[in-house]
Amino acid sequence: MPPRLNILGAGRSLAIRSRPSIASQQPRILNAVSRRGYADEKDQPPSGPNENVEGHVSEYEQEMSRITGGTKPDIGQGTPVQEILERDEEGKEKAPEVIKEEIDGSKASANDNLTTFANLLALGQMENIAAGGHGSDPVTVGHKYGIPQLPLASNLNFKRRYDPVVNQVTNLIMRHGKKSVAQRNMSFILNQLRTAPPPTPNPSRPLLPGSPPPSHLPLDPIGYLTLAIDSVAPLLRIRSQRGAAGGGAALQIPVPLGLQQRRRTAVQWILDAASKKKSRGSGKGQFAQRFADEIISVVEGKSGVWERRQLVHKTGTSARANLNYGVRGRRSL
Repeated sequence: MPPRLNILGAGRSLAIRSRPSIASQQPRILNAVSRRGYADEKDQPPSGPNENVEGHVSEYEQEMSRITGGTKPDIGQGTPVQEILERDEEGKEKAPEVIKEEIDGSKASANDNLTTFANLLALGQMENIAAGGHGSDPVTVGHKYGIPQLPLASNLNFKRRYDPVVNQVTNLIMRHGKKSVAQRNMSFILNQLRTAPPPTPNPSRPLLPGSPPPSHLPLDPIGYLTLAIDSVAPLLRIRSQRGAAGGGAALQIPVPLGLQQRRRTAVQWILDAASKKKSRGSGKGQFAQRFADEIISVVEGKSGVWERRQLVHKTGTSARANLNYGVRGRRSL
């Protein structure tokens, strides 16, 4: 026989417990997480994507000024339409004509009030003149080199942009029409003169009067080269006139030389002396090295070019009585 079911005893054995909240087990989570909200509750704060948004900057400034007691900003003033249309090209095209005229007028007034370099320069010149000075020419301001005088000279050409001595020596050391090779050698010569130690001149063979001190010569390699060439350049050349001395003998007649002719003769003498020297190494720069060494020897008075110059001057001095040979010949006719 089955046992009887006691309903009252079964009810006493069951324990009815309430469901614990999430917040009690997880104290780190806020109470608002475990709280359930209903749509009909009026005391719940509204929630959504557009809620709990911070106010505008001007509103924030107004609230801060209220707390601190400062001056409140005027939040009734917004961004003008002209400023918005300046950033929106499409909206500017569709704007009314009145707004377009206001935008164009504001830009023109801003350009008029803009301080430019030309305005500052003009104001500075006016202040200089008012102080008793002289106003500088605004045309020449800002140029690294001076503006050439007009009209331009007839010999002003791009081929004369280098020093005349450098040009002449480059053309004289050129071989087989290879101008670029001659220019490279000329650059090596000037660099060698710049890096070489200061020369020691010979008092018995003085350089041109008014020349800079020897310690200053490496600082100006072009002046170094010019001084060496002009110091050793002869003042005249000897021309032989056949049969002028009688009995078929030649008559030596001294002929004065110009500046270009003197320098040409000196460079040719230096080239002859440099070609007789031995190279100190091998390579393409040996000729330029020998030429630079000869230039230094000329300044120091050790080169054989000085003997050639002295011989030409001595011959010209002894033959100066033959200077009027051409005059006597024309008179006899």
